[in-house]
Amino acid sequence: MKNYRLDRERALFLFIDLQDKLLKAIYQNERVLKYNKVLAEMSKIMKIESLITVQYPKGLGNTNKDLLDILNQEEIAKTEFSCMLNKDFRRAIESTGKKQVVVSGIEGHICVLLTVRDLIEKGYEVFIASDAISSRTEFNYKNSLALMSEMGCVVTNTESIMFDLNSVSGTDEFKKVQKLII
Repeated sequence: MKNYRLDRERALFLFIDLQDKLLKAIYQNERVLKYNKVLAEMSKIMKIESLITVQYPKGLGNTNKDLLDILNQEEIAKTEFSCMLNKDFRRAIESTGKKQVVVSGIEGHICVLLTVRDLIEKGYEVFIASDAISSRTEFNYKNSLALMSEMGCVVTNTESIMFDLNSVSGTDEFKKVQKLII
């Protein structure tokens, strides 16, 4: 049975290939960027580690500037479609010691899907922020969500992730995080 419970001590955020040149062609790209920014702000407020990848930055550029400004960390450059095929990424994720991965990014049916498949194969619990991923077409986006669910991911959304990781209301941290969606 899938584990549907996020544990902030075991979790990290993975932002996959959120580059402006790619974002321009993405179905509902404004939604994708909005919720990635919320996840990024949440990771900072809650002090939850994150990793950022960029696909072929020489040709596609870097992570969206607004998102990168929030995260304020180095990107992991790759040419592989699955992040897990990249040795620098594998080293980075293994060094965190985290076993739950909250995944967002583009494209859902390519780099996100293949990374998720390989993360599951290596024993990671994967949570998909469905409102923070997409593809160039609606069909490929929806198909990727169905496939990732079948693979064993928890397909969820940014607000559910937020409240699961910050499960007690009234704290200063909760109030800061809650302001991201209100």
